[in-house]
Amino acid sequence: MKLSEGIEWGLHCATLVALVPPDATLSASRLAEYHGVPAPYLAKHLQALSRAGILESVPGPAGGYRLARPAADVTVLDVVEAIDGSAPAFTCTEIRRRGPAAVPAREYRLPCAIHAAMDRADAAWRAELRSTTLADLVQQVLTDASPNALTKGAAWLQEVVR
Repeated sequence: MKLSEGIEWGLHCATLVALVPPDATLSASRLAEYHGVPAPYLAKHLQALSRAGILESVPGPAGGYRLARPAADVTVLDVVEAIDGSAPAFTCTEIRRRGPAAVPAREYRLPCAIHAAMDRADAAWRAELRSTTLADLVQQVLTDASPNALTKGAAWLQEVVR
């Protein structure tokens, strides 16, 4: 399975926004600057996160983005589905019903073993993403990131948070 880079960008942005005070915002251009990504492309993903109720878009000169709900209430799966949708990664096209071994559709009583295995994998993947919140990611970043990077990031946030 290959996820779009928008997933990475959205998760990083939502995690960074989770670090700002609830009444403050970060602009899309500042989020793009912080992550070194193109602002127009990032804006598309930020809008998707806003439509999904993960981020709140605040208009005006001091506007930007902030979390729409507490970080502990936003899962990684919420972000993934906001950006890439909720469709399963695997789509069964029932190729077993074609070719020389094909039989009438009524004889295929159960999903094929491949379809069932893919459904189980998708469910396990979604369960794992559902069990991790933005608050968990923030805690992990604060624990695992380079102290120098944390200091530089905190100084940058202090300058740009509105």
